[in-house]
Amino acid sequence: MDWLMVLLGGAAGSGLRYGMALAIPPPATNGLPLATLMVNLLGCFFIGLLASVLGPESSYPSHIRLGVLVGLLGGFTTFSSFGLETLRLISSGHWGTAALYVGLSNLAGLLAVWMGSRGV
Repeated sequence: MDWLMVLLGGAAGSGLRYGMALAIPPPATNGLPLATLMVNLLGCFFIGLLASVLGPESSYPSHIRLGVLVGLLGGFTTFSSFGLETLRLISSGHWGTAALYVGLSNLAGLLAVWMGSRGV
C-alpha cells in the first residue's frame, strides 16, 4: 500500500507542477523563473505544515504520510524534502551537517548539471 500511495501521490504532484508551469508565464531571457520558485516555496511551506500534521506520532497510517510527503510533494518538488531535512538537522543541533548538506546539494548539484550539459 505504501508504494501505491507514493506512486499515486507522485503522479498527482508532477501534474500539479506541470499545471503551475502552464499557469505562470516563462521568464524573459534573463528573468526570474517564477514558476519554479513558486513550486519550490509552496512545496516547502506544505511539507513543513503537513509533516507536523502527518508525522509518525500522528494517528495517520504510514501510507497516507508517504503518499502525501514523499509522493505528492516529492513529485511536486524535491526541494521541499531538502528544506525539511535541513530543518530537521538544524533542529536537532547538527548545524555542521546541515551546512554541509546545503553546500553539497547546491554546489555539487550545479556541478553535476554543468557536467551533464558537457557530456562529462
